[in-house]
Amino acid sequence: MLVSYKWLSQYVDVSTESPANLAEKVTRTGIEVEQISQWNSTLDHIVLGYVESCEPHPNADKLSVCQVRVGDEESAQIVCGAPNVAAGQTVIVARPGARLPGGIKIKKAKLRGTASEGMICSLSELGIPQALVPKEYADGIFVYDGEADAGTPVSDALQLDDTVIELELTANRGDCMSMVGVAYETAAILEGDVSWPKEDIQESELDAHDAIEVIVEAPEDNPLYIAKMIDNVTIKPAPFWMQRRLMSAGIRPINNVVDITNYVLLEYGQPLHAFDYDRLGSKQIVVRHAKANESMITLDGQTRSLAEGQLVITNGMKPIAMAGVMGGQDTEVTSETTTVLLEAAYFSPDAVRQTSRAHGLRSDSSARFEKRVDPERTIKAANRAAYLLEKYAGGSVRKGSVTAKATVPTAQTVSVSLEEINGLLGTTLSEAEVERTLTALHFSVDVSNGVFHVIVPTRRPDISIAEDLIEEVGRLYGYDRLPATIPASIPADIGLTPTQQSVRKMRRLLEAAGMHEAITYSLTHESKASQFSMYPELRSLAVASPMTEERQVLRHSLLPHLLDAIGHNQRRSVARRALYEVGSVYVSESGPEHHEEHRHVAGVISGEVQAQSWLAQKQDVDFFSLKGVVEMLFTEFGVTGQVSFRADQREELHPGRTASIVYDGEVIGFIGQLHPHVAQELDLDDTYVFELKTSPWILQSQAKNTYVPVPKYPAVTRDIALVVDQTASAGEIEMQMRQAGGSLLTNVALFDVYEGERLEKGKKSLAFSLRFSHAERTLTDEEVTEAYEAVLGKLERTFGAELRSS
Repeated sequence: MLVSYKWLSQYVDVSTESPANLAEKVTRTGIEVEQISQWNSTLDHIVLGYVESCEPHPNADKLSVCQVRVGDEESAQIVCGAPNVAAGQTVIVARPGARLPGGIKIKKAKLRGTASEGMICSLSELGIPQALVPKEYADGIFVYDGEADAGTPVSDALQLDDTVIELELTANRGDCMSMVGVAYETAAILEGDVSWPKEDIQESELDAHDAIEVIVEAPEDNPLYIAKMIDNVTIKPAPFWMQRRLMSAGIRPINNVVDITNYVLLEYGQPLHAFDYDRLGSKQIVVRHAKANESMITLDGQTRSLAEGQLVITNGMKPIAMAGVMGGQDTEVTSETTTVLLEAAYFSPDAVRQTSRAHGLRSDSSARFEKRVDPERTIKAANRAAYLLEKYAGGSVRKGSVTAKATVPTAQTVSVSLEEINGLLGTTLSEAEVERTLTALHFSVDVSNGVFHVIVPTRRPDISIAEDLIEEVGRLYGYDRLPATIPASIPADIGLTPTQQSVRKMRRLLEAAGMHEAITYSLTHESKASQFSMYPELRSLAVASPMTEERQVLRHSLLPHLLDAIGHNQRRSVARRALYEVGSVYVSESGPEHHEEHRHVAGVISGEVQAQSWLAQKQDVDFFSLKGVVEMLFTEFGVTGQVSFRADQREELHPGRTASIVYDGEVIGFIGQLHPHVAQELDLDDTYVFELKTSPWILQSQAKNTYVPVPKYPAVTRDIALVVDQTASAGEIEMQMRQAGGSLLTNVALFDVYEGERLEKGKKSLAFSLRFSHAERTLTDEEVTEAYEAVLGKLERTFGAELRSS
């Protein structure tokens, strides 16, 4: 709901609150403010001008040279290309020095050799969206038809000095889908009164009953229908103040009759419809359910096939409107309309929702009917629209209203005790404070023996039980003021679970390594669901009613959407791209009833690891950049000795730069470079990825870290160069070394790999540096040699390793 601050001020006094302060208070009481927009933020040096003369440009067929009065005694020559510019018009002029929305700066210039001292503007050039500009000005400049002097700032003349507050309403707050509804909410917050608009009609001697008869054959779906007759209507543009308010609410002005029905829709929240009475084809309005094989053409030009049971408005013979959703083209108000039949009705929310969904057609009217309009406001809205048609369309309102009425919702009484209110909110409010709050909501309140008997008006259908009233008291008291307490059944020392602590630790570590967290959709396209899956034997889970084709299947892996995010960053020239995500993946053995959810962590890096500078050369990320991040994770979680990397093959990854990650003999993930074909398909540079199951290794974070003092005694270093098969894994060899070396072997580091002509075919040389030390004494040569020999023997037996002689 878009709320004009100036429009709102006509119904409730907001002079004590700035738009920003009011938005803050509204948000605190439970209605979220999406954004605040200022219309006149860039309208300096833009004024109204009077076109004194308009002559063809001597050197251009489509340009005009205009002499425009822009002040009491000041004129300017302006070259204009609009087809509708003419002498005698009052127009919008941007003077030199003005800066239009979008950054265009106006200055003196020459166009085809003729001087131009400004620009005559259209509404879209002032920042009003083209889709909201009135049709008569859609392809040209705006012509002002009000009373204002040349030189008047356009923000004053067009009432653009306004603020629009956008409310994000929840489904239960349909009462705030109108200016009057928002006024009641604002009045409750500020403890003020609500002023209603004028509805005093000067009726003619003619009687509406002589022109139309209303018959409702489906009273359960249409318990109230009101018809008013307005003669001698003149179709023309609505006054600009009304057009501007419609545009501020996101509605495009059409003509005075249509604009008035839309205006009252926004003002009262009551949808109205105007029929051209002369095109009705009868003197009857019959509301009934559609019959088999009926159809009609709606206002959008579409032929709609009606299903049996859908509620329609007919002329007694054929449908002329889909009740509460959209009118028909046959009775549309046009420039030739002189007599208007005005409809104001209460339609069942279920009936409107059924028709709207069946036709995939959601309108401003259906949105309000579905959330239930106020039946007590229906006749008031009809009278308000009739008053405006009388004033701005020259209409003559016939005496009376033709009404068909059955049982409509009425105000109901809801009771709640002070004890219940304070017990649920945890407050110590007094009886007077609660009564003042409920009265501020403009509810009728009777208090007896600590119990509040509240008559809830029909404009608030969301309040029907005691808990609803308690919620009203709580939100107006202020959720931020409610005391924070822990239920007695919960231990006072409760905190994060071990898993939650470990996940937080993992996030901190990855961010410390220079990666940024991403949160992507769990739902994906079917083609992406099983990419990078670690569960190839399990099935994907599909959503029964997906919102879009792109979000219909639950993911097996976090990587596909992370790669989309990396591509988004790459296309915007982000040099270093490093993202990670901690989230769930979903798989199934045989269907939704046997599904599994697993928490994973995944990361993607691409681009630079080191930018070019005077101190260092540019360096791109590689496989080992990411492997270092993963190893750091395992080190900080204390599981390094239980993890190994094994060369592997995966369809989506580079055949020579991919490894499985093994924890205690179980494959828990993988790491590798994106396959060149996949990278090309996604239009990515060299990109490296990893993905891990977080269970069970992540729980090792709960083990306490053990710190050792700086060694007092010198360490002994021995190098060992081994010749092994090319298929042997350096990681496996290192693990065997650590096991064989025992407590004396404190560090193992690979420092050289050689494959060449000096070795047999199928062999390679790995050189390691081994460091031996003891915390309490200096090692002897014999002890070091014994440990060294144990390591060598283990490698000879396990890998057939040989010492390299040269």
